[in-house]
Amino acid sequence: MANILVVDDELGIRDLLSEILNDEGHSVEMAANATQARAARNGGTFDLVLLDIWMPDTDGVSLLKEWAASGQLTMPVIMMSGHATIDTAVEATRIGALSFLEKPITMQKLLKAVEQGLAKNANTPAAKPAPAVGLTMPNAVHASDMTHGGGELNLRPVSGLRSVADNMPSANQDFDLDRPLREARDGFEKAYFEFHLAREGGSMTRVAEKTGLERTHLYRKLRQLGVDLGRSRRG
Repeated sequence: MANILVVDDELGIRDLLSEILNDEGHSVEMAANATQARAARNGGTFDLVLLDIWMPDTDGVSLLKEWAASGQLTMPVIMMSGHATIDTAVEATRIGALSFLEKPITMQKLLKAVEQGLAKNANTPAAKPAPAVGLTMPNAVHASDMTHGGGELNLRPVSGLRSVADNMPSANQDFDLDRPLREARDGFEKAYFEFHLAREGGSMTRVAEKTGLERTHLYRKLRQLGVDLGRSRRG
């Protein structure tokens, strides 16, 4: 588990990045501006910092310069912006930033950049595999109902699901395991949520109760996975 600081003046972005990173097993501290980021850095150490460039008090590049000049730039820093120029990105890299993420940030790009950043950190073993956090078996599938072979995992439904309407996604699906962990996990989670959305007629409230997630977290999760909410509603 890594200790990560997320610095962004937009609450929605801070919350979204925090949820994704928490799901990956990391500890996340958030700062809404450069002032809060300075206080966080002065009060502790971080394995990685995600730093927005455009902020209301002090821009991220200036804050990066401060840390570099004071000897506090001891951790990898990934810059973020939705409208930064190439010159700005180059300058940040010259000062000491590890990389640059352009907004809107996809989940795949975020996790890849974080993985690369942590691998650069001498305090984090690069060979340590990322934890498979968030991958849980739905209640309708048991360990005894799993078969595997040829690089694929087949989940067989228990008898209670055989009366589901024909237009609902099948509870018996094949998953290709010959893929990177996060891609395989995302595929499983997308199928899992699509199944329960169809089963509950598109009711976010009932799906939230079923999965144990809050509605806000569930909605963001579905957006990250690319789930079409409209297809899950019955006519």
